Amino acid sequence: MSEENQASPQNNSDKPQTSAAKPEGNAGNSSDNSGDKSQSTRRRRGRGGRGGRNRSGSSWNVSHFKVEPEEGKVRFHDLDLPDTLMHAIADTGFQYCSPIQARSLPLTLRGHDVVGKAQTGTGKTAAFLVAIIDDLLKNPIEHERYAGEARSLIIAPTRELVMQIAEDARILSKYSDLHVHTLVGGMDYDKQRRHLHEKYCDILVATPGRLMDFCGSNDVYLDRVEVLVIDEADRMLDMGFIPQVRRIVRQTPRNDHRQTLLFSATFTPEVETLTEQWTHKPIKIEIEPDHVATDSVTQKVFITQTRQKRDLLVNLLRGDDVESVIVFANRRDQCRRLQEFLGKAGFSAGLLSGEVAQNKRVRTLEDFKSGKIKVLVATDVAGRGIHIDGISHVVNFTLPEEAEDYVHRIGRTGRAGKTGTSISFACEDDAFLLEPIEALLGEKLSCEQPPEEMLVRVKIEH
Repeated sequence: MSEENQASPQNNSDKPQTSAAKPEGNAGNSSDNSGDKSQSTRRRRGRGGRGGRNRSGSSWNVSHFKVEPEEGKVRFHDLDLPDTLMHAIADTGFQYCSPIQARSLPLTLRGHDVVGKAQTGTGKTAAFLVAIIDDLLKNPIEHERYAGEARSLIIAPTRELVMQIAEDARILSKYSDLHVHTLVGGMDYDKQRRHLHEKYCDILVATPGRLMDFCGSNDVYLDRVEVLVIDEADRMLDMGFIPQVRRIVRQTPRNDHRQTLLFSATFTPEVETLTEQWTHKPIKIEIEPDHVATDSVTQKVFITQTRQKRDLLVNLLRGDDVESVIVFANRRDQCRRLQEFLGKAGFSAGLLSGEVAQNKRVRTLEDFKSGKIKVLVATDVAGRGIHIDGISHVVNFTLPEEAEDYVHRIGRTGRAGKTGTSISFACEDDAFLLEPIEALLGEKLSCEQPPEEMLVRVKIEH
């Protein structure tokens, strides 16, 4: 029997009422377009038509957001999105869909299941968030709601990625009455539970482990999930989260009674198997860039000795063109010692790794975004969820052991139409890792000796 047929419905009598005074209608200003809703009708359980109000209270409408048609590009105007959502999109400055958005949204907005393959920085987060928000706004709840009853669920592998997705969701839903909740480990459990009881759960973004905790304590109910998103499925596999995700999926409606969107940077046989189990007649979309690495990033490799790496890094960071930098290393202890060294060298440096408490990681990311911290030292797992525009440089202090991680690392820069620089240090210990990276990229990386002035010994005050 398929795991999709094993879910047992939860009893509404066991669900707590939210402390909100009454059920809330979710806003949306677009008129109904029956179009192709054949997929979504199977998931609508007594929900009504569209309607609502713009929470901003303004008279904004889509005529205030002018974007000229351009051949070969899809405008958000072309997708019949609610005005509340269009208003938020206009505020972000986005005018045309990225390739993954242009390919997936016409399908997901009609209720189809989609399996998407796209590299980081392609706009896939906005692709599934726009689909979710559009669906929730156009199908407001008419029956009684309960605390912790999620309408949509997004599962992501890391805390940082969950926080970033939730932030993007709040930006895109800010003119509606939709509520976004996050469940991640390392943060106050009671506080997260209190938020769930105070406001309805329209969009729930969670890591697998913490979500299992909340489901086990009956603080979250997944039997009414209308849209399920599984992000970075390949990373879930790498991190061993799939058994937990399987148990979570079993608590949601059957795959033909919900919409499922699955995204992965790679399509391995294991990911293909999960796709077959969790989706219903999915449409596969593969966005293959001209180059695996983005054209907006200049890539350099400095051949150096292990003992010279720290001096090289400090002299590099002192360059006039270096504005905001992420430095990657492979292990937590390497990151910790490197961050301490940079602090002694006079840099405002933050640390992002699994051994740092979650509340401190959140503060560090906020300080990095605001410019209070110039340098962020991170491991691959922690850095996977960093989606911040304006990062000028990425430095690979140690080359990644997995070639795919190189692509994810350099994808932190050169975003949102800007250019960036990636600099990798290759020494006698890890230069052999260049070959699989070049094989993945399909091109040779330019390797050079660093200029003599970049190797000047750095004096550290103890």
